[in-house]
Amino acid sequence: MTTQVPPSSLARRVTILAYGLFCYAIFFATFCYAAGFIGNFLVPKSMDSPASDPFWIALAIDTVLLGIFALQHSIMARPAFKRVWTRIIPDAAERSTYTLLSSLALILLFWQWRPLGGTIWSIENPVGVALMHSGFAFGLLLVLVTTFLINHFDLFGLRQSWKFFRGVPYEGLRFVTPGPYKLVRHPLYVGWLFSFWCTPSMTGAHLLFALMTTAYILVAVRLEERDLMSYHGRDYAEYRRRTPMLIPRLAPETSTPSKANA
Repeated sequence: MTTQVPPSSLARRVTILAYGLFCYAIFFATFCYAAGFIGNFLVPKSMDSPASDPFWIALAIDTVLLGIFALQHSIMARPAFKRVWTRIIPDAAERSTYTLLSSLALILLFWQWRPLGGTIWSIENPVGVALMHSGFAFGLLLVLVTTFLINHFDLFGLRQSWKFFRGVPYEGLRFVTPGPYKLVRHPLYVGWLFSFWCTPSMTGAHLLFALMTTAYILVAVRLEERDLMSYHGRDYAEYRRRTPMLIPRLAPETSTPSKANA
């Protein structure tokens, strides 16, 4: 799909490009902080910091924070919302705004998060600890690599603002299935699941975070696939038929002979 770019003043084009760069910078800083927050390193307050509030109050606050992020992330990603939203903001700034508000929802979560205390499991064996840390690192790396395989700068709004700055019509991305997309339809979500669950010490807060984000992913993937089917049609329908959603097949797919060939 191509979006025509109406003639715009240089000031407007520079403003939208600067806005896109600003939103991307906020996202990048938030992503780096999220790694430390989930992995419990290099941040002043991590997910598993010592509890300081009554359990039920902390649980309620954390649940609301996760709900805010899930609602923002899902509602603003839907095509129907985008059609209304782009009556208010320029098309070229829509994805950057989505990126910015997603980052702000995460920043609010980092700021107001309430550790719950308690330990669900704690791995002491050095090999087990190393495996968990490796799984966490693998998950984050898979997320990052997957964004570049799709088109990292389109995903976070920079491609749109750059094309607008140059006065070039925006064209939607072609349907492709590079690298891990040949194994599962949503490797980005697989990466997040690894990073959420791979921890040598699972606290109550970490378990709440992992359970709620997993539930969100399972709902979001259905909504996303509905949009992808609408956008890509038969190409995506065939891709969905032959490729698992989140868990790779252990054995290659075997095709069933058709009656015409029997």
